[in-house]
Amino acid sequence: MNKSALVLAALALASCHRVPSSSGKLGPGTSTAIVPVETPAGVKTANTNFPYLNGRGKVHFKRKDSDMSANFNLRIRRDSAIWLSGSLLGIEGVRALLTPDSVRVVNRLEKTYFAGDYAYLSQLLNVPVTYHQMQDILLGDYQPAPKGALPVVKTEGDNQAVTYPQAPLILEQLVSISTGRLQQLKVSESAAQRSLTVGYADFQVPIGTQLLFAFTTNVLGQQGGTESTSATLNYQKVEVGSGHLDFPFSIPKGYDKQTKVKK
Repeated sequence: MNKSALVLAALALASCHRVPSSSGKLGPGTSTAIVPVETPAGVKTANTNFPYLNGRGKVHFKRKDSDMSANFNLRIRRDSAIWLSGSLLGIEGVRALLTPDSVRVVNRLEKTYFAGDYAYLSQLLNVPVTYHQMQDILLGDYQPAPKGALPVVKTEGDNQAVTYPQAPLILEQLVSISTGRLQQLKVSESAAQRSLTVGYADFQVPIGTQLLFAFTTNVLGQQGGTESTSATLNYQKVEVGSGHLDFPFSIPKGYDKQTKVKK
């Protein structure tokens, strides 16, 4: 199993930051109605606000000559930790833990590990990325324009198309007018001719909330105008709420440290 597959898919996939751990389960979510909130740019959005997410499903990954599928488990503690486990035939091959200031990945099949910063994911995804951008991508949340950026907002069919610069990137987002949920995100860096496109589909209401959530996420990374990596996450179950989750992570003795992304 390629380490890149699971990290990208969990996206697309803590040194100084301590990750709280608990053996409790997710508690019930709120049952209040979801009302889209209008941003300063006039875009009506309905982003998630639950503290925890626990999801599982299957991921299909394609990269160069690789074409594979695996099971995945994803856990998120908002603004604190993203935990991912990928397995094949019931055997865990990859485990990753992302915090706001660190990225750690263990590849049990190759007996290697990575421990470092977001330069790792930036290389893997071909565009600069931060923890909160990864969190927004995985939750399917709209990313508002940073201070000083002037969004261009247009109506395209049933969606609002929002484009703004976030140096050195350009962000393009499609937001459903009726639900406020993000339909597509494209992050591109024209100078380097690279981009990352994330599409959201199969919206359902998960356990613990009334907010629609995309049970299918399609990720496409491109370099030089050609497809380089693609992944599709299909959730089989998603739970959200205000309870607690474990984020177990350790590096086994004898594993070799990986210092760069394998292209």
